Amino acid sequence: MKKILIADDEKNMRWILGKALKDEGFSIVEAADGQEAVELFIDTEPDMLVLDYRMPDMDGMEVLKRIKTINQNVPVIMITAHGSTDAAVEAMKLGAIDYISKPFDMEELKITIKKVLNIEELNNTIDYLKTRVIEAYDSRIIGSSKKMQEVFQLIDKVADTPATILITGESGTGKELVANAIHNKSTRKDKPYIKVNCGAIPEALLESELFGYEKGAFTGAQNRKVGRFDRAQGGTLFLDEIGDLPLHLQVKILRVLQEREFERVGGTEVIKANVRIISATNRDLEKMVQEGAFREDLLYRLKIIPIQIPALRDRKEDIPQLVDYFINKFAREMSKETIIMDEDALDILTHYDFPGNIRELENIIERLVILTIDRKITVSILPKEIVKGAFSKRDNFRLPSEGISLEEVEESFVRQALELAKGNQTQAARLLGISRHALIYRMEKFKI
Repeated sequence: MKKILIADDEKNMRWILGKALKDEGFSIVEAADGQEAVELFIDTEPDMLVLDYRMPDMDGMEVLKRIKTINQNVPVIMITAHGSTDAAVEAMKLGAIDYISKPFDMEELKITIKKVLNIEELNNTIDYLKTRVIEAYDSRIIGSSKKMQEVFQLIDKVADTPATILITGESGTGKELVANAIHNKSTRKDKPYIKVNCGAIPEALLESELFGYEKGAFTGAQNRKVGRFDRAQGGTLFLDEIGDLPLHLQVKILRVLQEREFERVGGTEVIKANVRIISATNRDLEKMVQEGAFREDLLYRLKIIPIQIPALRDRKEDIPQLVDYFINKFAREMSKETIIMDEDALDILTHYDFPGNIRELENIIERLVILTIDRKITVSILPKEIVKGAFSKRDNFRLPSEGISLEEVEESFVRQALELAKGNQTQAARLLGISRHALIYRMEKFKI
């Protein structure tokens, strides 16, 4: 239900407007003067403001100015019995979406309000869809490091060629995003883009999923089924987890790559395949070839253009940019205000190796955005394993050749933890991976 704030110093006018708009299904909030209008606007966050031009203490123009500093996008309709062209122009310059003079036609006002709110909803939808499109195709592939710039340059070079591409890299590095980018930068971008996870489909069903089947091909095949290769005609087929493809299907994929044709299961018709194949894997296909688990000739056909995606630990300079992107993404999804990350917390994240790569970082940031209270992510809410992992990897924690005083190091760590936790003993103990009682013992020991 849309909420409308009516600000008018005339009680009868508020009642008339309120009743008419309630009958249309709107929720109504009323303010008797300008100051109350601003306060109620902040407290209730209405979808629209119907504002009287003449009010005591603070007139409509001043209210409009203040409202627009709080929320630039909220639609405002100005109403006055003292209408003039100059006032109308001033109101529109300040951001009012419409201007109506008393006496006015109530039906006309209701139509105007509905039209304005519909346009606002449409604009919000368009903005949301634009954001989703940008996220889907561009901004989610993030990185300014040298290694990622090399990947971006290779994508630009090969995207508009017919060559088969093999994308390799650890789980969570963004192989699927790279495949998406390649398709969307190619001349096939307006054609089908079909994805198949070779490891997620049972082996018994994978052949019919890829190539389809004819009616009567096996028990239960009551109608012809169109496979993924059929559906991808003219476009791109992305074979994810290609290393999980069974050997007998590797032969059929090889035939498609060599002959550009295939047959449905149980069929004799030869179907031409106008399909560009992009594949991806986190497995060592060269080793699988040596072990007899993957065909060497298929590997050569798949990796006409190989693209290696670096692990996150090998491009740590990209972590701050990724953190900022994911914070903004989840804050927007959860309708939270701007959230920032404390420098100490970011420093710890940049020293952590992220075995789960970008996917692990994304999951961690989502958790932190949920847990943060004061719009600031601090060390105190970082997962314990992240803090311990980051500290264990830092070069300055290595034992020097001349040796150290263990007690001095221990005292230094205790003091650093207390400083990071701003004196909170429970949080400091958590940073050190010890109990609060163990921390208190060390504080007494070192007279902290």
